[in-house]
Amino acid sequence: MRNLSDDFSDYSDDDELEAIKQRRLLELRKRMEEEQRRKRMEEEQEAQKLAILRAIMEPNALDRLNNLKLVKPDLAKIAEETIIRLVQMGRLNTPVTEDVVKNILIELDNRSRKEYEFKFKWK
Repeated sequence: MRNLSDDFSDYSDDDELEAIKQRRLLELRKRMEEEQRRKRMEEEQEAQKLAILRAIMEPNALDRLNNLKLVKPDLAKIAEETIIRLVQMGRLNTPVTEDVVKNILIELDNRSRKEYEFKFKWK
């Protein structure tokens, strides 16, 4: 037979469990909202960058960068940032042509390649 104090302890356990569930639910909602906010900011920044690139680049040069995004997204991102920075510093004239983009891509690709030196010791 159960006694009355056991019944009250069950209720307090249920209340405690419910409080834990509520805290976890709030944490999850908070994380989801933060993730959505971060995603929105990234999308806005990407839209701003695209608007800048459209304004300073010839269409065929922009097409070349967009094609590169499909194959090497990291290199394309670095190239976009480099082009914007060079134009802002006045070191690159607008509109940026496809040939200029090619040269920048070649330079960036050369920088990213690592040179390896192998040494063999013959006995």
